[in-house]
Amino acid sequence: MSAPPRAAASDPASDSAGAPLDARSFRRAAGVSRETLDRLVAYADCLVRWRRRINLASRRSLDDLWRRHMLDSAQLAAHLPPGAARLTDLGSGAGFPGLVLAVVAGVETRLVEADSRKAAFLEECIRLTGAPARVYAERIERLDAWPSDVVTARALAPLPRLLDYARPFLRPMALAAPCCLFPKGAAWREELTAARRLWSMRVEIRPSATEPAARILRLERVVRRAPGETGKPGETVKAS
Repeated sequence: MSAPPRAAASDPASDSAGAPLDARSFRRAAGVSRETLDRLVAYADCLVRWRRRINLASRRSLDDLWRRHMLDSAQLAAHLPPGAARLTDLGSGAGFPGLVLAVVAGVETRLVEADSRKAAFLEECIRLTGAPARVYAERIERLDAWPSDVVTARALAPLPRLLDYARPFLRPMALAAPCCLFPKGAAWREELTAARRLWSMRVEIRPSATEPAARILRLERVVRRAPGETGKPGETVKAS
């Protein structure tokens, strides 16, 4: 796994308020090399071509692809635990954030996507970028879960259900304490409150570089509560 890029500043997402981010501005914000940018450009071009045939991302979001998808995914690289050997991305869709992280951070990545057309798209992007990734074209609940140091997902499910999907994969590879990295939108507080009724966990709350109301949730020591169990919700760390 290569060293992750530096963390993005609190508002690197545009050179002028409201302006779409271009590839050069993305590179400056994410702190990636020119070679990495070239690979992401190949990925972005493939996404635009394939979107004409299958629903990979909304047309509106592609108008700001480098902010809303590329930077939103790449910012997670700064929060990967050092030494992570394997990342599993659930419900990968168009590859955000998992395939971007494979390209940016160089970590072995397993992309889980049940839609065969989207899985084929991901395979093509892996071929074009040389990313250290593999696609599993199957429903999450039908897989025999493998050990993973990091589990990611974006826009897949509310947090309580997402933890049901993620927990079987949270078994150590290189790290003693595997973690989840979940970017969440403006309703992150409500989702976290609901999840804590069912799960005990350590939570780090990080700001998003792409959306002021959004947060990145880094979850460790995730344990499902027994029926009727109450108790401490787990430690919460808020990072500025």
